Amino acid sequence: MTQAVLLFPGQGSQEAGMGRDLAEASAEAMNLWKLAERASGLPLREIYWDGDDAAMNDTRALQPALTVVNLNLWSAVASRVKPLAAAGHSLGEFSALAAAGVLSPQSVLELTSLRGRLMAEADPEGKGAMAALLKLDMAQVEKIVADTAAACGEMILVANYNTPGQLVVSGTRAAVALACQKAKEAKGRGIELKVSGAFHSPMMAEASKELAPQLRKATWSRPKFPVYCNAHGKAVHEGESALESLLAQMTSSVQWINTMRNQYDDGARRWLELGPKAVLGKMIAPC
Repeated sequence: MTQAVLLFPGQGSQEAGMGRDLAEASAEAMNLWKLAERASGLPLREIYWDGDDAAMNDTRALQPALTVVNLNLWSAVASRVKPLAAAGHSLGEFSALAAAGVLSPQSVLELTSLRGRLMAEADPEGKGAMAALLKLDMAQVEKIVADTAAACGEMILVANYNTPGQLVVSGTRAAVALACQKAKEAKGRGIELKVSGAFHSPMMAEASKELAPQLRKATWSRPKFPVYCNAHGKAVHEGESALESLLAQMTSSVQWINTMRNQYDDGARRWLELGPKAVLGKMIAPC
């Protein structure tokens, strides 16, 4: 039996047709899609299997749909893999918690459906934005963020510490645009992301506040194996600790570099990514 750390991706890993083969081969997998459609009130199979790009990028549909794919992939290999631990990138943390038995699949689909709707509604006027700053090191990006905030007086922060050379900033649209300009001046590159708001920033505070009561209402069990959480990158071993981390996740930075380094320091040498694309696997070596 293969021993590995499970990795579950988040938004950005979606693709047309994802999860269809598994669902058509397994009644259990198909039932999870149906459960997600009831929880979200959206025709998720139609959206993702027919490949409507605009609809696929809508976070209201994306969050429950990607969670279904992640969990169905885990179910397909669970009998052949002994998890040493798990982690999920942003949205993927819900899949990691379900795989570890902390939350039930039904609870996770209800929570991610609500999370998607709240995040979509958090910025109706489109004031927030995100951008990946590339070809720059961490110190350069953090300086750009500090200089940008000082120059324009608007909110901006590093939202995703993905790898030492791939960081994502989040903030007001004007601040993110200025940060991209400063990245170019520093011989780097800024790419604005196709998202509906400034995720993992204080601009998600209202959405986080509305999600919190539902998180607290859920049944949180002791993990079957450690789950490394985004808010701090450390392993949690109790349901209560996982809840506290998830309560902070929507407004705090994704500490993926620390997550991967802590796993390595704890002895991890093999990882298994369970998602539509090989996004997280490519981040392991740089971290």
